[in-house]
Amino acid sequence: MTGIRNTRIVLANRPEGRPQPSDFRTEEVMLDEPAEGQVLLETLYLSLDPYMRGRMDAGPSYADPVELGDVMVGGTVSRVARSRHPDWTEGDLVLSGAGWQTHVISDGKGLRRLDADAAPPSTALHVLGMTGFTAYAGLLTIGKPKAGETVVVAAASGPVGSMVGQIARIKGARAVGIAGGPDKCAFVTDELGFDAVVDHRAPDFAEKLAQACPDGIDVYFENVGGPVWDAVQPLLNTFARVPVCGLVAHYNDRGDASGPDRLPAMMGTVLKKSLTVRGFIMSEFMHDQMEDFLKDTAGWIADGRIHWREDMVEGLENAPEAFIGMLEGMNFGKLIVKLADL
Repeated sequence: MTGIRNTRIVLANRPEGRPQPSDFRTEEVMLDEPAEGQVLLETLYLSLDPYMRGRMDAGPSYADPVELGDVMVGGTVSRVARSRHPDWTEGDLVLSGAGWQTHVISDGKGLRRLDADAAPPSTALHVLGMTGFTAYAGLLTIGKPKAGETVVVAAASGPVGSMVGQIARIKGARAVGIAGGPDKCAFVTDELGFDAVVDHRAPDFAEKLAQACPDGIDVYFENVGGPVWDAVQPLLNTFARVPVCGLVAHYNDRGDASGPDRLPAMMGTVLKKSLTVRGFIMSEFMHDQMEDFLKDTAGWIADGRIHWREDMVEGLENAPEAFIGMLEGMNFGKLIVKLADL
């Protein structure tokens, strides 16, 4: 064989607001055989996550943007298809960052070996991966929930929010979720074990949230923004902590927000209630906390204390549509694209 056929999806245009299918382009290219010290990885599962929307823009951020014509970034579970590397054998399963493509050549750096007997390999993309670690590090390092306190998180049926609430419960706090629609709300309480859940689509959402938090909110894990924040802010207790890992409600915004400037009122609340509002990128905690996270979470899974739901999409060609829908809340659980069978 003279090469390996690789199907990949690249960034074709920078979106103006909501991404469109035309902002992506599918290409087929040939890869060389792996050289000495390299492996050929075959992508099995691709993670789709909100942060990817920011990487499609050219503006400054915490990470470099995807350049036009480059493969869309993304975490992947891959299989070593061929190896000329002493540390890797054909058939090994690894956590990698191959992005939106079926194959990639790797020098082996940054790969994490996966044990399919310990947990389903796809969990390395959520409860045992980036989103799980985001919840773990943000909640425990910034939120610091105490037993008996109230922890609130939006997108509670999603990969970050679901872990936030479950870890809060493990630490003895009261977990209140915010989700969209009756099915997601039922999942949050019935399967994830949250103490309460509120549907943000309800016309009386703010009133229902206040009823669910009679003692106020001690920790609000912010990953959405928008009207949800408007309902949460008045309920925050003195010395409440607000870890901020995302603002998905605003990722497709363009230009300045219309309406009155509400920043002074918000800053007044921060001052008067002595709030801690701390944005974070999970990578800043990885060196110190990743080992503890993997150990703790594996134990909680083994004990039946952590549950999850995957929204599995078949075929790389369906990644753009699934990604666009995710930004509008169409997914139910961790959104993953399946490219090949185990």
